[in-house]
Amino acid sequence: MTAPTRPGALPRVRRVTVDAGGMSLSGLLAEPEHGPAHAFVVALHGGGMNSGYFDTRTRPGLSLLELGPALGYTVLALDRPGYGLSAAHVPQGRRVADQAVAVRAALRGLSDRWATGAGILLLAHSFGGKVALAAAADLDEESLLGLDLSGIGHAYRTDQGDPFDFIRRGGWRRNWGPLRLYPPGTFHVGGAPVETMPPQEGAEAARWPGYFHDLAPRVRVPVRLTFAEHEAWWRHDPDALAELTAAFEAAPRFTVERQPEAGHNISLGWAARSYHLRALAFLEECLTAREIKQSQRG
Repeated sequence: MTAPTRPGALPRVRRVTVDAGGMSLSGLLAEPEHGPAHAFVVALHGGGMNSGYFDTRTRPGLSLLELGPALGYTVLALDRPGYGLSAAHVPQGRRVADQAVAVRAALRGLSDRWATGAGILLLAHSFGGKVALAAAADLDEESLLGLDLSGIGHAYRTDQGDPFDFIRRGGWRRNWGPLRLYPPGTFHVGGAPVETMPPQEGAEAARWPGYFHDLAPRVRVPVRLTFAEHEAWWRHDPDALAELTAAFEAAPRFTVERQPEAGHNISLGWAARSYHLRALAFLEECLTAREIKQSQRG
């Protein structure tokens, strides 16, 4: 048995397995050391990463699994279908829609194992954001507090050629941006939680603009979307932001923010703590909005 964590020590991160409608998903879990959780954060990584994306230890304070529990939230970072434990069973990966089904099934079972507090925030990056949007399109505010997305948009930053070819040629620089945005050690062996992207995800990525316009109008929870200052995959010019905002017509609140001094992989860079603090502040705003709505009903 693991010895209790000392007061003031870092929250204990442990590996867990979650049932997702018959599929077992691995992940990393960290809970508050003292007292029940105020709320529950489920985090979904991007393509070619794994759940460790949200637990970088290159510098103290950057990990979401360290920060969340210290502020009273339980954080579960899941390995999406095709990654971690499930990779051996679905080596080709799964379509966005199928991954969303698995995520919704996992969300339904969380309260049977852990205290979810006042509700669940779905926080997702890049390809994980596509899955989160698809999952949220069929969930309401009773099931989900809100949606916090980064590294995702609705239109790729290219206006020529085959979009799938653009994705394949995207390369290193679009994923990371300037090296100075990441602490030393990030790119050493074991420093970044990189995995091979399953083939199914590459094909799905090229179809995303069409999926987006079907999903966004169906989301009925508050949404916060963050673009890194050096985001190179997605359009985030004024016209693109206006289109994004208009698409979320059913969301009670939709906000777009920019994260200074950050590249596409925000949660692995120096700006990770700032981004995570803003995401948890958004969670608090979602909690407040729910409390006000419930008091009005009463």
